[in-house]
Amino acid sequence: MQDFVRPRMFRVSLMFNGFALLWGLLSGILLQNASVMACPSSCHCMEKNGLTVVQCMSRNLEKIPPDLPRDTVVLLLAANHITHIPNHAFRDLHYLQELDLSNNDIETVDMGAFLGVSDSLLVLDLSNNHIQSVPKEAFARLRAKISLSNNPWHCECTLQEVLRELRLDPETVNEVICHTAVQEEYAGKPVIQVLDSGINFCNFHHKTTDVAMFVTMFGWFTMVIAYVIYYVRHNQEDARRHLEYLKSLPSNSQISKDFDTISTVL
Repeated sequence: MQDFVRPRMFRVSLMFNGFALLWGLLSGILLQNASVMACPSSCHCMEKNGLTVVQCMSRNLEKIPPDLPRDTVVLLLAANHITHIPNHAFRDLHYLQELDLSNNDIETVDMGAFLGVSDSLLVLDLSNNHIQSVPKEAFARLRAKISLSNNPWHCECTLQEVLRELRLDPETVNEVICHTAVQEEYAGKPVIQVLDSGINFCNFHHKTTDVAMFVTMFGWFTMVIAYVIYYVRHNQEDARRHLEYLKSLPSNSQISKDFDTISTVL
């Protein structure tokens, strides 16, 4: 009897372990799919031609949602109130091809803002924001077609070096305007037009630095000269006073005469 029961219990145990293993695998797959397909509550996610599109336009967002689906291909964040693109904002979106951040209030872009999507991203729209400057590293290795129009750009050396490495959207490239510039005469003009005319903002930067150094050195030199003049004049005044003091002392001949007079009286 015991010999009959033991094989049966073994088969039951084996079947139970098999079901447990299968359930574990199914649970893992479901959790993985859930993490991939999760959609932020403030956005609308959909499938379009087999691609995941996340639509977060006009949702009064003040920052980029952190829980975006990892298989996102198109991310639409236009017409919100986003002010800052932080480092690694899209690092888990390895399939991202199109990113629309237009018509926001973006002022700053961190140097590592687009790390993780530089190889996949094909279209980036940053138009109609409040960006004045960006670090050179922010767009490093990006191959995307980029729109930077209608931002209050400050035209100087860093912006020139940034634009040199970018593939700007040809339809909006003439709308990238110098709002301010290192030379006021270029304010209000398209950046590309100014650069194509042969202007090199980096030269202005070096000249400005040289002038600043010259002014600083001249200031120090003036202070040294002023101190030397003060020192000389102060010493001259002390010398004059000492000389007048010496002149005020009785001479040796007068002292001798006074001494003889006293001796005679005695």
